[in-house]
Amino acid sequence: MSSLTGLAGLVPVVVFLAAALGIAVYSRSRAAKAAGGGFVGEYFLGNRSLGAFVLAMTTIATYGSVSSFVGGPGQAWQTGFGWVYMAAVQVTTLFLLYGLMGKKMALVSRKLGAVTVIDVIRARYKSNVLANAAAIIIVVFFATTMIAQFVGGAKLFAAVTGYSYVTGLVIFAVAVVAFTTLGGFRGVAITDALCGIAMLVGIVVLAGGIFTAGGGYEQVMDTIAANHPEMLEPLDAGGMPVGLYFTQWLLVGVFTFCLPQSVVRTMGFKDMKAMRNAMVLGTVIIGFMMIGVTALGTFSAGVLTDDLAAYGGSVDNIIPQVIVATLPPWLAGIAIVGPIAASISTVSSLLIAASSAIVKDVWLNYRHPRAHVQESVPVGGASGKPDAVRDDRVVRIVSHAMTLFIGIAVFVLSITPPDLIWKINMFAFGGLETAFCWVLVCGLFWKRATKEGAILSMVGGTAAYCIAMALGFKLFGLHQIVIGIPVALVLMVAGSLATKQPDDETRAVFFPAD
Repeated sequence: MSSLTGLAGLVPVVVFLAAALGIAVYSRSRAAKAAGGGFVGEYFLGNRSLGAFVLAMTTIATYGSVSSFVGGPGQAWQTGFGWVYMAAVQVTTLFLLYGLMGKKMALVSRKLGAVTVIDVIRARYKSNVLANAAAIIIVVFFATTMIAQFVGGAKLFAAVTGYSYVTGLVIFAVAVVAFTTLGGFRGVAITDALCGIAMLVGIVVLAGGIFTAGGGYEQVMDTIAANHPEMLEPLDAGGMPVGLYFTQWLLVGVFTFCLPQSVVRTMGFKDMKAMRNAMVLGTVIIGFMMIGVTALGTFSAGVLTDDLAAYGGSVDNIIPQVIVATLPPWLAGIAIVGPIAASISTVSSLLIAASSAIVKDVWLNYRHPRAHVQESVPVGGASGKPDAVRDDRVVRIVSHAMTLFIGIAVFVLSITPPDLIWKINMFAFGGLETAFCWVLVCGLFWKRATKEGAILSMVGGTAAYCIAMALGFKLFGLHQIVIGIPVALVLMVAGSLATKQPDDETRAVFFPAD
């Protein structure tokens, strides 16, 4: 690829990254001047002021990722429309999140003055052991997911612009770590909205390129039918077994409502009207985005007609290859902004959540045992008290440093890239869903749930899931999520029924009507 082509592909990416950084810094700076709630509430939750559009887009961004734009469509190129039908379950994600968790989490978190999901867990179960375990699980699985995003974004950048993988990784990492560190939750949420728009534009541009290069929709479909007629079948002639549908629907649909990076969004909206509008708007957008981009992966089979070996032997290379093959350099640069935006938005959301898990949920709580309770002044706010935990300057420095440190660590781990990004993403999804599902659901909706049951559920369920993954052990050939989730449920119920029920103070906060 010539240097001119590389430059033409590079310019739109650099312009987008610069715009995202500028918007993040500006929004954070403006909010910080106006905020009366202190640094922690603003940096980690945006002082609960997100409107419907930004809320919808930032929630989608925590869920959609480079796997959605590279790994998933690449798999659809190989599998066919069965992968698209499987992706359709993602339309339910925002309804499940806001319908099941939204109102209760909003009410409880405001009552407690909670800033993070772990704040709520600590208050519900009154257990530092559980809260610390949750923080460790968040950091480990978030780091795993972030590595996949860094790798996917850098690979895509390298394939389209002609620059090296490491160059793409450096540009990508510097931009995303900088605007997350400087922008905080609000900056991340605002740039997520920008990223969401970029994703939609990228899908439209790529669709135009595929159908133009393939001779139109009918010709693309005829080519697929002639070369791989099984790709038109829901089960792909055995390539998409019913069991795969079932487990993927659980992983990327049913249980996504308990992912902590999404749940924290239910604590950050301005009012119930914003939540309801975000639920409807977000459902329409995520449907178009996830089904649309996966379908483009299948349509790519009407343009890229060689076997997988011709494209580097990895499905992760399909979308970069089809962008290069179907679009002129300047449009290719615009098209890759979409999936790069998906990577950036996911990394930024996970990075701020991982930082909050360490700074807010571990360090601040260690310094101040009631750090999860903001009372009349948010923790880290200017209260006039000499306690170090309320020193905005100290908390600000530590928060920025931790966000930067995690970002650098993930960057270093991404230098040697792993393959099959979508599988890495699914592993992290399953681990987080197993760890947090019953701890959150039972904590909010079952007054008999106890800290012992929650600890057993989170630690035991996650251990069962990870061991099964490591050993390659499956039940009936299904993904290990069908082991982790039931084990976590059994341990939660058994542990809770065998121990003393929660005290009256906890019940009054979480179940005031009882």
